[in-house]
Amino acid sequence: MKNHFLWICLLLLVGVSSCKSLQEKGNEQFLSGQYQYAINSFSQILADDPDNKEANQVIAESYRLSNRIEDAAPYYEKLVEEDPTFESYYRLGLSLKAQGKDEEAKEAFEKAKGYTQDETFLAETQRQLEAIKLSEGIEDYWPYHELLNYKDLNTAGPDYAPVISEDFIYFTSGRQASGLYPADGSPYTKLFRARADGLRVDVSGAQALPEFKNEEGLNQAAIAISPDGNTIIYARGNSTSDKDLPETALFVSYFRGGGFTQPIWMPVNEDEFWWNSTPAFSEDGEELYFASNRPGGYGGIDLYKATKLANGDFGNPKNLGPTINTPGNELFPRPMGDGKFFFSSDGHPGYGKLDLFVAEKDASGTQVVKNLGENFNSNNDDFSLFFTDYPKAGFISSNREGGIGDDDIYFFEDKTPKPKIINVLLNVYTKQRVAGEDDAVLEQARVVLYDSLNKQAGGDFSNTSGRVRFTLTPDSDFTIIASKSGYFSKSIPYTTTGKTPDISTLVQDVTNITLDTTIVLDQLVLDRSIVLENIYYDLDKAEIRPDAAVELDKLVQILKDNPSITIELSSHTDDRSSDAYNQDLSQRRAQSAVDYIVSQGISADRLVARGYGESQLIIENASTEEEHQTNRRTEFKVIEIKE
Repeated sequence: MKNHFLWICLLLLVGVSSCKSLQEKGNEQFLSGQYQYAINSFSQILADDPDNKEANQVIAESYRLSNRIEDAAPYYEKLVEEDPTFESYYRLGLSLKAQGKDEEAKEAFEKAKGYTQDETFLAETQRQLEAIKLSEGIEDYWPYHELLNYKDLNTAGPDYAPVISEDFIYFTSGRQASGLYPADGSPYTKLFRARADGLRVDVSGAQALPEFKNEEGLNQAAIAISPDGNTIIYARGNSTSDKDLPETALFVSYFRGGGFTQPIWMPVNEDEFWWNSTPAFSEDGEELYFASNRPGGYGGIDLYKATKLANGDFGNPKNLGPTINTPGNELFPRPMGDGKFFFSSDGHPGYGKLDLFVAEKDASGTQVVKNLGENFNSNNDDFSLFFTDYPKAGFISSNREGGIGDDDIYFFEDKTPKPKIINVLLNVYTKQRVAGEDDAVLEQARVVLYDSLNKQAGGDFSNTSGRVRFTLTPDSDFTIIASKSGYFSKSIPYTTTGKTPDISTLVQDVTNITLDTTIVLDQLVLDRSIVLENIYYDLDKAEIRPDAAVELDKLVQILKDNPSITIELSSHTDDRSSDAYNQDLSQRRAQSAVDYIVSQGISADRLVARGYGESQLIIENASTEEEHQTNRRTEFKVIEIKE
């Protein structure tokens, strides 16, 4: 029994020693950035001890630091059960948010606030809660753009960050990898290229970058090529060699003497311990945009802009400021010539991890940031936007569900449906007024169409049927003017508003609607009186009433349409007062009418006011009110036509 007891104790001691050794190994791996190896080591510990705090802590942080925070939730949940802290609840919220579990994430963030008094921590937690709320109202920036996985181009490993230059697509890929990146267990990446025409890629011809050799045992990624094709900038890092640089940095190669130079470290990195990556040129090549975690920013990784110096290097990097940069991470800049700036971020309101955004100026000139919407973004990382035909087509990268491998290359196209077209075919018929008869056809009348901006939109002479045809746009206002020598010119307003079917109900791509309208012209004869209908005055008064003004406006339009004529405007009374009184009243009424017309912009020297009293009765010895009204009239006649 004694020996048996000693044997059991020995077995326990061996187990403790083995466990301790695994913890030490896992911690060394974690501290050296070999997060996947650390996960593997501590997962063995959790298999025997699921509540081991250190193991849960290291695995959770390893997933977070290797950009897989969505996988860290079970381990943060263990931590908040055993020893709840602000940090564990906050990062649990981030993990749940990355999975699209917004309600659970909000609950975790709210609980995190109860474990701190630090104003900075509280503000950041509240920002996360506000971001979830704002993400619920995101609209698609380009609602008809469709995104598809470029299946033939992608592999089981990472493929991302495509750019087009001189009929080639350049991209980052884990194909032909010679080892695994210990931080996340994925293949080391290299730079590749293939021939391309817009979105069409010769996938079978993809090859390792021929301009210079990819290096082994490190990641080469996120290439940028200058507009003239003579400068290549890319990110290189994650080497496990003690002799290499400790952080990811930007390297540059120049086209010299028929080939590209060996890549060299760029001064814009400024410090070998700062992370610098995801470069992009401005469209004129004079500015370099990139992401960096250098001190003085607004969060983890910020976007910067450096300007081209006289020696060809890029320097004086400037942070793009708090509108674009957040306490989170901003990467993969894409500046466009129209002033819009595209980038990826996990700090602005979005659907999960990295989303694609655009910064643009609103109507007031203020720069605002907009999420591109769910037809571009997912709960996972969506990044590296590149246009082949701005803004209609291009590429993005994403590790969303349903892909071929890790990060995949996707292409997008504008699938906006062709607009249904409605043509309004308007037949304008010109006629002439004939006394005592129906209006007769008036051929060879000049008909001119003007749009709402008074710009001529068409014109022609009416044919033998008196017809002119115009094609109009729906829901628009026009003016039609008809004229012919010997006739009063006439203008009429015409609108197509309300005269076409609802475009959403149309089936055919093109629908023609035919409408008709008629313009009747009066002969222009000197000294022939024309009665103005419905010109009434109050009893014994000469002031222009509103209803009379409406009728006089028609005469105003005639005068505008016929600028060469001078008219006499005459007023007549009935015979129920004295001659002298009627003469005075009619003169005052005629003058009031002339004054009103002048007030509407007609020159006074084109108008003559004349009162005829009861001297020109139409019906002698009138006995009814209707007969008196016939005598009580306002007329005009053309007394001069200027050539």
